[in-house]
Amino acid sequence: MKKSLFLALFISQLAFNQSVRKYSNEFLNIGVDAAAFGMSKAVVATSNDVNSIYWNPSGLIGIKDYQGSIMHAEYFAGIAKYDYAGFAMPIDDRSVLGISLIRFGVDDILNTTELIDSNGNIDYNRISLFSAADYALNFAYARSLPVKGLNVGFNTKIVRRIIGDFATSWGFGFDAGIQFERNNWQFGVMVRDITTTFNSWSIDAQEFEKIKNSIPDQNQELPETTELTPPKAQIGVARKFELSRDFKLLSEIDLNLRFAKTNDIISSDFVSIDPAIGFQADYLNTVFLRAGIGNIQNELQFDNSKEISFQPNFGVGFKYKGIQIDYALTNIASIGNALYSNVFSIKLDVDYFR
Repeated sequence: MKKSLFLALFISQLAFNQSVRKYSNEFLNIGVDAAAFGMSKAVVATSNDVNSIYWNPSGLIGIKDYQGSIMHAEYFAGIAKYDYAGFAMPIDDRSVLGISLIRFGVDDILNTTELIDSNGNIDYNRISLFSAADYALNFAYARSLPVKGLNVGFNTKIVRRIIGDFATSWGFGFDAGIQFERNNWQFGVMVRDITTTFNSWSIDAQEFEKIKNSIPDQNQELPETTELTPPKAQIGVARKFELSRDFKLLSEIDLNLRFAKTNDIISSDFVSIDPAIGFQADYLNTVFLRAGIGNIQNELQFDNSKEISFQPNFGVGFKYKGIQIDYALTNIASIGNALYSNVFSIKLDVDYFR
């Protein structure tokens, strides 16, 4: 029955859409790659593989041959499924192309809009199932600049969102990123939705009529059909440390910026900042141990007071030749509510098999 509640949530989301929303296409903010999740997503300055398509396309310059990655995660106690696949390849000694697909979906939701027939009788045979799914197809390009250690990248995304037969949308947007490395220091900037990403919704009027009067004084009019996602940015600084000949440490601090007032630990009418910090220790670049803290918020309590909350993450990884397997346990602070998530990903680098 939990899944049937998602119908009301999705319809409500549409019904209260404004042209420009503080939170829009939020599934694109979840992230990809268990290795990045283990570091609380503080990787905008150091991402240098196929997963840079998402984190910072300029990092694709680190790829020397064909490279692919897949990831699977589940949220809300397994109700929502999140999947990702990416592929990248160099096209010359200074440029790399990448493509990826993201899906976030809730399947087998109960559609009870026709549960009661015209005579007022309950007929369970009239219950059907539907899916609410969000898709993003990304095309990325990266190029190294004449300045040593300086790379730029761009990402074009096509967004498709489907809520059963009730509503569908198409969206389009751009991201841009830059990375710079010098003397074991790494810097990165990623601007998402740099030109403002839009979604154009198409709502089935016949299906809307079925739920129009299901909640008094709500859903009385068709919602807005245009949804705009404003730009947001990430700034990262990282440092590599060689602890010994066999052990190395990577640390990174990221600032996630939204240009609106939110519950982030640093918040104003102009910009809100959510810091994240991540660590990765490796042994012979084969075994990895990761940890991070992110999502630092001013959480509103029942007595209207505010309390600082945060989410620690943990991850491990193993790489043998060109195959890397990573695992992350995220949202650990939510274990009591069974909302923590297990994330698995696999990366294949063909360069090791040449």
